[in-house]
Amino acid sequence: MDCRIEGIAAKALKKMGDDRYRLSLAVAKRAEQLADGAIPLVDIDKSKLKFADIALFEIAEDKITLEGLGETDR
Repeated sequence: MDCRIEGIAAKALKKMGDDRYRLSLAVAKRAEQLADGAIPLVDIDKSKLKFADIALFEIAEDKITLEGLGETDR
């Protein structure tokens, strides 16, 4: 797994169809879940990353989708 956030963000953006709004919404929703105690779906040291960074990793690795977070199209 590429550990540079810029690379992960670019990969996650591609997974969201290059729609920055959808990506930011997915990251915000997932980061909130992580802050509320959800277990990360990727194997990384969560003590060294912010919740938003973990959410980006999860999106980039196809572990979560916006639809899976309970959202539909705008």
